[in-house]
Amino acid sequence: MTEQVAGVPGIDVPRLSSWLAEKLPEEGKITAIELLAGGRSNLTYLLRLGERRIVLRRPPLGHVLPTAHDMRREHTVLSALAGSDVPVPAPLALCTDEDVIGAPFYLMDHVEGRVLRTPEDAVDVTAAEARVLCERLAEALAAIHSLDVDAAGLGEFGRPQGYVARQLKRWGRQWEASHAADPGGSTDEAYGRLVKRLAERLPADGLTGLVHGDFRLDNALVRLRPEPRIAAVVDWEMSTLGDPLSDLGLTLVYWANAGDPTGPGAVGSTVTSGPGYFTRREFAARYAELTGYDLADLDFYVAFGCFKLAVILEGIHARFLQKATVGEGFEQVGASVPVLIDRAHHVLDEGVG
Repeated sequence: MTEQVAGVPGIDVPRLSSWLAEKLPEEGKITAIELLAGGRSNLTYLLRLGERRIVLRRPPLGHVLPTAHDMRREHTVLSALAGSDVPVPAPLALCTDEDVIGAPFYLMDHVEGRVLRTPEDAVDVTAAEARVLCERLAEALAAIHSLDVDAAGLGEFGRPQGYVARQLKRWGRQWEASHAADPGGSTDEAYGRLVKRLAERLPADGLTGLVHGDFRLDNALVRLRPEPRIAAVVDWEMSTLGDPLSDLGLTLVYWANAGDPTGPGAVGSTVTSGPGYFTRREFAARYAELTGYDLADLDFYVAFGCFKLAVILEGIHARFLQKATVGEGFEQVGASVPVLIDRAHHVLDEGVG
């Protein structure tokens, strides 16, 4: 689903056209702009410049959490990864002048590919293709975590030591900033207990590397023919240097097994519950084979992923209450928050499943 330029929020078309004419004159004039559906954080637009297509990313409207939605950060990591084993769109330009469209933004090449989120998105995907696609996704995550960050120019991209402890504090502050808009009663008690349990089980510092921050199947553009492959990994807004197992944990939060609940509050890419796709345990095992990493603390990282995603969705819910979201489906986001908090407790008690 897309919206044409006449009704697209978040873009000042005349100012953007003038900026493009000055900064990227070889790209031509804008002939159409479409808001790409599916994003619940940064906004993504497809710009048509005659036959040329490029993509613009900008922060969301309304309630924006401190340190979040940093366009310079996304542009930096895409520039560093261009030409590496990690497939990404090629960045074209960065604009930090908020007077152009009302917020910083960057431009990147458009990559042909499909987003697979629901079974309806993948009706033509065979079980054999699904299995290969899971292999390729595990390889992409391993490639991110195996990157030589110093050689890529990302040695100062973050502070990996103490990463998980800082993340727990950071997301706790984000929860407080967002949750004030809609206090959650019993959710508050369950949330408080979860923070305490996570703090008591913090793993010791160990692995360090580039962390995507929101790695999942539907943050990848895929191609199925002639062979399934990952055309590009996108949405790098939360990338940094840190503990790579935090990426794996969040990926497994999003990953649906066959038989998982699908009702109100469910999160994740339900396509993975279909025939041929890895289970959560199979994906984790393949990742461990590729990286050689010890997954003894996997339950913690999955529970931590539930916590982090609950905070992110609470922020999106706050924007929805402010009528500052763009697109459809935001009225359901708030219901996922208590589900994720309860799931985190279950994982700490019973394991990943």
